[in-house]
Amino acid sequence: MRFYPLIFIFITIQTIASAQVGIGTTAPHESSALDITSDSQGFLAPRMITSDRIAISNPAEGLLVFDTEEDAFYYYDNSAWVKLEGSVTRDNYKLVKSEADLADELAAGGGLEYLLDENFLYEINGTIALNAPINLNGAYVIGEDTNEDILLKSGGTLFQGVSGGSIRGLTISVTGGAVFDITGSFSETLIVRDCVIANSASVGTLSSLNLIFLSIVQFVNNADGITYTDSNEVLINSSGWDSSNGGVYETFIGDFDVISRQGGFSEVTTATAGMDVLGVTSVAGGASIRNVSFLGGGNYINGTSPYTGYDFTNDWDVNSPGIAVETDGVASGNFYYNGNLTTGFTQSITNGTAVEIQGNGTFEANSLFRFIVDSGDNNRLYYDGLKPREFQINASLSIRVTGAAGNFYAFVIAKNGVVITESNSIVYIDNDTQIQNVSINANIDLANGDYIEVFTQRLTGTGTDSLIVFSENLSIK
Repeated sequence: MRFYPLIFIFITIQTIASAQVGIGTTAPHESSALDITSDSQGFLAPRMITSDRIAISNPAEGLLVFDTEEDAFYYYDNSAWVKLEGSVTRDNYKLVKSEADLADELAAGGGLEYLLDENFLYEINGTIALNAPINLNGAYVIGEDTNEDILLKSGGTLFQGVSGGSIRGLTISVTGGAVFDITGSFSETLIVRDCVIANSASVGTLSSLNLIFLSIVQFVNNADGITYTDSNEVLINSSGWDSSNGGVYETFIGDFDVISRQGGFSEVTTATAGMDVLGVTSVAGGASIRNVSFLGGGNYINGTSPYTGYDFTNDWDVNSPGIAVETDGVASGNFYYNGNLTTGFTQSITNGTAVEIQGNGTFEANSLFRFIVDSGDNNRLYYDGLKPREFQINASLSIRVTGAAGNFYAFVIAKNGVVITESNSIVYIDNDTQIQNVSINANIDLANGDYIEVFTQRLTGTGTDSLIVFSENLSIK
């Protein structure tokens, strides 16, 4: 009997060791050590100022206090106090997980379109099948996973209206319809980034916008491409069109301030064309295509050019694999006398004034790029590029001068009718039967509209001489 107290103490200790504490409940949850239940009161953690919190000696991992100066809970974790952040919801934000989440926007659009709230951010989560078009109205539509966050529509147009907006991180598909039909008033901005546009009847049209910016957009299996019309700035960076697309990938029509296509690729096999610029009427600030890989062997460019064998006007600066380089930096030209080489042509020289070598000769201009000639004046080359630059000129002539024995003649390049002194090449006339070869080399700066010719000048002697030119050739690059 004397052992009973020891047994009681042992049982009590075991009960306390495994017991749960319930406050406001007689049945604390089996997973809890402390279960506080109340419908009118809360749990009040220790409150203190920042210096008291920091002064706690050897705080335990997970120790929780409320800092009255910071107005926040802090817990101790791995030798540091960590602030417990509250759950903060973004302003002007909506998470879209189904078409039903856009019910307010559909109502705002009169049941005909989803009229997005201006300057709102709409996050697309998952695949959203839409029954009406979206009016961006300046909103921002994003996805976090391009492969999983998808906007789908069957037929009609997906993005329509008169406003811009931003689209990022989505896969977009409109079976039997167009992705875009937006016409602005030259003040709107449309930004499309990090997207896949796929399986649509047409990518659509963008017109009369201030800025159109596409960056890292992949186009896949679309029956027809996109048309840009009458907009201020069109900037396209690192976009890719693979061979599964059809029609004309990119069409430009009308007047623009700037067109810039930078990076990416255009793989054309059976499509109509990779790019069509036939409808461009002006590009005030210039257009460029840089480092875009054209491949596939199809028709890359539908274009027009005043230079034979090229696709663009002098508004364009083009340097991309797969198509001809068309920049002012490779401007070049050539002209030559195309008459009888054994008889040549004759020109009378009556004084010491420098004159163009023309006489009764006929000339042919060829290999012209960013150079043009006047009709019937093929031995005068006009620079047609837009950027002033330095050129190298090489000219050669075979000549005879009669009636000028003992005199000196100069052959020289003239710019805009004025001789370039440093290009002078001097010959001495020994007799009337002597044929001499003359070589002229010079570096000359030209701006748009400047022209060059070959001149001759009698340096000594009087009377009338006869200049016979058997051959004349000039090249510039």
